[in-house]
Amino acid sequence: MGNRIRIGIVGYGNLGRGVEHALALNPDMTLSGVFTRREPASVTTVDRNVSVRHIDDLAGLRDAIDVLILCGGSKSDLPVQTPALASAFSVVDSFDTHARIPEHFAAVDAAARAAGTTAIISTGWDPGLFSLQRLYGESILPQGETYTFWGRGLSQGHSDAIRRVPGVASGVQYTIPSEDAVARVRAGERPELSTREKHTRECFVVLEEGADADAVREAIVTMPDYFEPYDTTVKFITADELARDHAGVPHGGFVIRSGTTSNAVSQTVEFQLALESNPEFTASVLVAYARAAARLSASGDHGAKTPFDIAPGLLSPKSPEQLRAELL
Repeated sequence: MGNRIRIGIVGYGNLGRGVEHALALNPDMTLSGVFTRREPASVTTVDRNVSVRHIDDLAGLRDAIDVLILCGGSKSDLPVQTPALASAFSVVDSFDTHARIPEHFAAVDAAARAAGTTAIISTGWDPGLFSLQRLYGESILPQGETYTFWGRGLSQGHSDAIRRVPGVASGVQYTIPSEDAVARVRAGERPELSTREKHTRECFVVLEEGADADAVREAIVTMPDYFEPYDTTVKFITADELARDHAGVPHGGFVIRSGTTSNAVSQTVEFQLALESNPEFTASVLVAYARAAARLSASGDHGAKTPFDIAPGLLSPKSPEQLRAELL
């Protein structure tokens, strides 16, 4: 593996650009190249000296790259790309369609075990860091309830899903937590809340010329997993309005575990994120898990993994001795 972990970026949108920024802050890693389905000459990287090649060129580079960080969307890219690429490379992805994680894991695990590679799926912050907080909360406070709230923020995965609807030229989606629901949970009420009661979704869409607005709205609000379980509003705007008012990618949210440890003794644990750039933070998590993937692969620990399977120390560039002395 050499002195530095050699990383390849697959896909170069906001998330891929974020990975390039994150790698620059991790001196134990080096960027071997960006791989795209687009014409490579059309891709402009942060560092203009970075090699940009077509994704088909990966076929002959197994020995030149330690881990691929996959930056495609969960709607249709990652279900195909992750198992396909895990058949030749160790990979990390941020697959975030919660309902389909078990089947995604199974497909990736089969490919990785057959190839002797390591694949860490569903990293990022939810799934990812929030998943870990849910696990910690349930394990430490077995008598209680866990609540996850997202936003207000722009969801990359849901925005990607919108843009794939026929008739949509571009668009973004915001997740908005219910202020009433949050207040009740923080007060220790432990209410029973439906999916629809916890959040709403707000979509801003630019239509393609001649597109049927009603058909587009119906396709969005009835989309399984993404929008159907929520009260979703769709607002049609111009491309200029989208560029002016929705260029940023903020997000965040919190996980709250409210429980009791004995009669009348209440305990509450809350983990919160406030993100100025969702893709840059998600990319930073992907990079940390790429370090873990490289270490596991080098030790012969192959197959698919999730954040639940990764020891925290594997994420850090510091040695176990340093971690015990400095952070424990």
